[in-house]
Amino acid sequence: MNFINPCTMPLWDGRFEGEMDERVRQFSASLPFDQRLARYDVQGSIAHAQMLGKCGIIPAEEAEQIVTRLQALLAAIELGTLSLDTDDEDIHSLIERVLTESLGPVGGKLHTARSRNDQVALDVRMFAKDAIRDLQQRVRALQQTLLQRAEEHLDAVMPGFTHTQPAQPVLLSHHLLAYFWMLQRDAERLQDCFERTDVMPLGSAALAGTSFPLDREFVAAQLGFSRVSENSLDAVSDRDFVMELVFCCTTIMLHLSRLCEELVWWSNPALGFVEFDDRYATGSSIMPQKKNPDVAELVRGKSGRVAGDLTALVTMMKGLPLTYNRDMQEDKEPLFDAVDTTAMSLSVLNGAVATLTFNVERMRAAAAARFSLATDLADYLTKKGLPFREAHRVVGRLVRDCLARHRTLEEMSVEDFQQFHPLFAADVVALLSVDVSVAARNVVGGTAPESVRQQLEKAKRLVEATSS
Repeated sequence: MNFINPCTMPLWDGRFEGEMDERVRQFSASLPFDQRLARYDVQGSIAHAQMLGKCGIIPAEEAEQIVTRLQALLAAIELGTLSLDTDDEDIHSLIERVLTESLGPVGGKLHTARSRNDQVALDVRMFAKDAIRDLQQRVRALQQTLLQRAEEHLDAVMPGFTHTQPAQPVLLSHHLLAYFWMLQRDAERLQDCFERTDVMPLGSAALAGTSFPLDREFVAAQLGFSRVSENSLDAVSDRDFVMELVFCCTTIMLHLSRLCEELVWWSNPALGFVEFDDRYATGSSIMPQKKNPDVAELVRGKSGRVAGDLTALVTMMKGLPLTYNRDMQEDKEPLFDAVDTTAMSLSVLNGAVATLTFNVERMRAAAAARFSLATDLADYLTKKGLPFREAHRVVGRLVRDCLARHRTLEEMSVEDFQQFHPLFAADVVALLSVDVSVAARNVVGGTAPESVRQQLEKAKRLVEATSS
């Protein structure tokens, strides 16, 4: 009697008489995107087959046959020689069909004690763990670049801004390190996400567990999971880890977008603070003189796309009852898109930042302009005993007068200052320097050179601790 592979038909074919409408088949198929999980599906199946043989659920020799064939399939996937362009419904049915075509009825025993519900939950968790590790490395790489650029320009002064208006002088290194600490939070969030993702759901079956005597801890150990899921209902319906990972991607992209917005702004010739390397810029099709910061603009634009992926996931999950629902098939495309977009954005922006040219002379000149030392004058009066709120009003009137007379603070004499308050003395002139201003802010987390050096050393230790 010839063997008829049941996996050439829908996995649930026995219940139905008629064939599925072709439009429904195309509409419901997930293979075009979940084929990306092929490697994880086979790895999970190898561990499952080994466990079935170990526990005597299927004969050990049959388990060995299955494992050997699955290992060959895994090698074909890694080499790109396994055809994934088929009419199979999903990656699970494709792998099972190919296995059964090779092994006959023995291949059909692989699905013993598992469901596609816990199988896909396993595959996605394995993908997510690898994605998190990769993102962590890319975040670290950008952090290292920021540290390097900060160290190269440790004493360069630039204007700090609030409301996009010049505010107070800060060190360029201090500004760059602000993004280091944003990314540090991202790295920590990814690690937290990894710990919640590192849960092995296989053995939960469709929703209620299984009547077979499984060794779930064995499978978890084989696949590198630290623990197994505690509740079968939760295990097959949980996509918190997917949403959390895409949230991590969203915050990374938001941080990158903020950096890109500043780089776009700084590269405008009106400011001229930075120039992009030719490898990370483009030109205009009509204006020969243009050099456009397209890399930064694209990263800024793609941040909205990743935020959209998060919105899609949250909206999909918000009303689902326990346990598995077909809606959850829609988790993979936004997950893949968010991970891919974030990974590429991190790498490309890392290259752009590493090759930026900083015009420190333009930055220093801008740092001293637009009355950026006004707060130092208010602090000066406060240290001489004047309440800060009154000192603020005095300096405000002084700035208003300078604007009316078209003169700068540096052009004022001691006598000019004393017209606004008698507490001004000859030592006020020494304050009118951006270097004095930044040096005065020597508190933990401040922009003074000594504080920034301490910050830089702490940041280096953090990177070294997590890179070793």
